[in-house]
Amino acid sequence: MKAFLIDRYGRHPGRLGEAPAPAVGPHDVLIEVHASSVNVLDSKISTGEFKLILPYSFPLILGNDLAGVVTEVGSQVTRFKPGDEVYARPPQARIGTFAEWIAVDENAIALKPRNTSMAQAASLPLVALTAWQVLVDTARLQQGQKVLIHAGSGGVGSVAIQLAKHLGAFVATTTSTANVEWVKALGADVVIDYKKHNFENVLHGYDVVLNSVGADVLEKSLKVLKPGGQLISISGPPTAQFAKEQGLSWPLQQVMRLLSLGIRRKARKQDVRYTFVFMRANGAQLQHIRALVEAGIINPVIDQAFPFESAAEALKYVEQGRAKGKVVVSIK
Repeated sequence: MKAFLIDRYGRHPGRLGEAPAPAVGPHDVLIEVHASSVNVLDSKISTGEFKLILPYSFPLILGNDLAGVVTEVGSQVTRFKPGDEVYARPPQARIGTFAEWIAVDENAIALKPRNTSMAQAASLPLVALTAWQVLVDTARLQQGQKVLIHAGSGGVGSVAIQLAKHLGAFVATTTSTANVEWVKALGADVVIDYKKHNFENVLHGYDVVLNSVGADVLEKSLKVLKPGGQLISISGPPTAQFAKEQGLSWPLQQVMRLLSLGIRRKARKQDVRYTFVFMRANGAQLQHIRALVEAGIINPVIDQAFPFESAAEALKYVEQGRAKGKVVVSIK
């Protein structure tokens, strides 16, 4: 089958080549991939930024999102059948959606929202699961609470704004001048143009901050939170608790503890809790998200679509950090 692969870690383009067809285990669903989408995670995996956490072997097929059609099911699969249109974020140990086919554990899959195209559905799993696991699972965001979502025009931010508004929160976000009105249309109550204002001087008394950008923004975000607030980061630094949950070795747990020591200390001084969230595959949560999409509560946001042959260009475009919403790759 055709696939987009890398042969080693580093800042070099991947290649479109041939790869063996996936084996289908008893709990797997074989999916003909119609569309995938590009995430910052793909770039970080490619450069080796996560090689201590996610030790992949080569050649490695990239890709963390998919929408497609079930073509075969394993002997123990009960919830899907050939012909079902599905969407998924594969478990992290078995990524590889930049390919014509992929085998995915049935617990990571959900039926595709009926009111979306394959491209729209493929844009959702990773970012929507991230937003859900930050705002619902970790923050337990309540009606009337105040949340700051950084980078509101990005893939995670654009979905998180919509989900937070559905949960009844007051939502602030940061973005560049060109996207101010655009993120307001997504539902943000307050928009800080980071080119004109310092968000930490404007916003105060917030319950939750979702950080997806750099360390400087992470530290400044402490000033926004009220005592008892939560600073939740999806861009690091990781914690020892995260390393333990990942099943990493004791030495790596201590490395993670040291990496996050500074921000955890500063958070404690302000009576704020710091948490690092690394999104995990979850088909049951995708079913909840599907219902929200079909109800028009969450709308997929696509910036550009690239043909499969231009997957390297799609990755390069996402790395520039200017995409509004998601970048999609059409496989079929």
